[in-house]
Amino acid sequence: MTTFSETDITHPAPHRTHTVLNQSVPRTDVNEFTLDTVLTEGVRRHDADWATGELTDIGALVGSATFQHDAELANTIIPELKTFDRWGNRIDEVEYHPAYHRIISAAVAHGAHTSAWADPKPGANVARAAAFMMFAQIEPGHSCPISMTNAVIPSLDLQPDVAAIWKPRALSRSYTPELDAPGKASAIFGMSMTEKQGGSDVRANTTVATPAGRGGPGADYLLTGHKWFCSAPMSDAFLVLAQAEGAGGEGLSCFLLPRILPDGTRNVFRIQRLKNKLGNKSNASSEIELDGTVGVMVGEPGRGVRTIIEMVARTRLDCVLGSTAGMRQSVAEAVWHARHRSAFGKVLADQPAMTSVLADLALESEAATVTALRLARAQDDDVNEQERSFRRLATAVAKYWICKRGPHHAYEALECLGGNGYTEDFPLARRYREQPVMAVWEGSGNVIALDVLRAMTREPDSVAAFDAEVNLARGSSVVLDEHLGRVRRQLGELAGLDPAAAQLRARTVVESMALALQASLLTRFSPTAVADAFVDARLGPDRTHEYGTLSPSADLQAILGRA
Repeated sequence: MTTFSETDITHPAPHRTHTVLNQSVPRTDVNEFTLDTVLTEGVRRHDADWATGELTDIGALVGSATFQHDAELANTIIPELKTFDRWGNRIDEVEYHPAYHRIISAAVAHGAHTSAWADPKPGANVARAAAFMMFAQIEPGHSCPISMTNAVIPSLDLQPDVAAIWKPRALSRSYTPELDAPGKASAIFGMSMTEKQGGSDVRANTTVATPAGRGGPGADYLLTGHKWFCSAPMSDAFLVLAQAEGAGGEGLSCFLLPRILPDGTRNVFRIQRLKNKLGNKSNASSEIELDGTVGVMVGEPGRGVRTIIEMVARTRLDCVLGSTAGMRQSVAEAVWHARHRSAFGKVLADQPAMTSVLADLALESEAATVTALRLARAQDDDVNEQERSFRRLATAVAKYWICKRGPHHAYEALECLGGNGYTEDFPLARRYREQPVMAVWEGSGNVIALDVLRAMTREPDSVAAFDAEVNLARGSSVVLDEHLGRVRRQLGELAGLDPAAAQLRARTVVESMALALQASLLTRFSPTAVADAFVDARLGPDRTHEYGTLSPSADLQAILGRA
């Protein structure tokens, strides 16, 4: 029998198993604006080239390792509800990690919330959209209050006395998280419409508003009720819907509800719990109870939906921007990984199967970005009536389709990273959980499809404007021309159906409209390689919604080079 002493054994060098080989390097300290060809082209094309300097600064900020780490912290050390202080006083506060406040402070400082309202000019909404998308690309949760603060302005303008107090605060580029900070001159806004029994059917709301005095627009009311969803409950003020009572007017009306009253005391705003959401972890969503809560009526009594509808339209556009931002992050991370990792003797990005998947993901991202920026330009003050009609219908169409494409797109990008993608240490796991909220927020698929039907019926000019827009690309492709003709036939058939039959066809028609819009915009604005591949893959006879099935004739390297 042979024995060995410890000195007889040759141990392997301890570092060998810890040597990291064939892993991608961190995607940090990059400029998310200058690297995004599609975004920079769109900013120039839609009259926002004057914003390039600030957008470049934002790109460097959000691409930094520091900002990315803050995004991770804000989503792993998540908001915590504090209903009482240590002495038993009801405070109804949500405590966030300081990283969240740093992120939202930067977004406000760069005007990602209300810069287009503060300085309206050609391209203002395009510049604001680009800023919003870059911040949302890295940390999407804070985008909720940023979006609602942008969207509240048209509703405030309907009540000039209220706007005089609150609009300057919403336009401010300062951010102070404490609700009752002395001399606070800024404000972040939220919105709370849905209730347990109604959801999207806000006319079923049971929250009651009793006049505290004379009643009517601009007057104080006392609100009592329960709101099922209230995002960003630490906002300074909210627009809410409630059933107005009294001589000042009755019916579902809109109210501005401040957290801090003019005398410095706290309004009754009882946060019952924070929602345990699938994603969107950094953004606290809650249930709230109102019990004699002071709110001021905004707009006409009984016209609450009309008062708040423009806010809804603006937040729906931001859902498109948010989904698009997520697609950009997904493509950027997937391509980065594939260009830094090898398998079977080749860099992953050079493997034909992977190249096809990456190019297809990039196609979807480019189509979403081009559409989002086109819609943003239609929001500017200088546009004509046809543009306003176009945006009414096109925003809903894009909200339906782009937001619905987001989750599958995020999943496919995640798969490009293999096992790494499925871990929470990499951002695409977080993105995969994040994307569905954009499809649900401000109207899920059926709600949006029905809204498209409503717009067609009530605003026929929007159909004509949409048709005129998509047909600007007619004649460039036989396949696209056939699809445009199909959309016209579908719209004509839809107009002749009874409401029940129209509902059954709504999703099919809205999808066709969305693809027509994206294909038309890409044909007019993007390189031929991109437009041809999109038309063939999304409209051609072999079309499929699966990624990585592009035609062998597609110029994959040209498409991927733009990613």
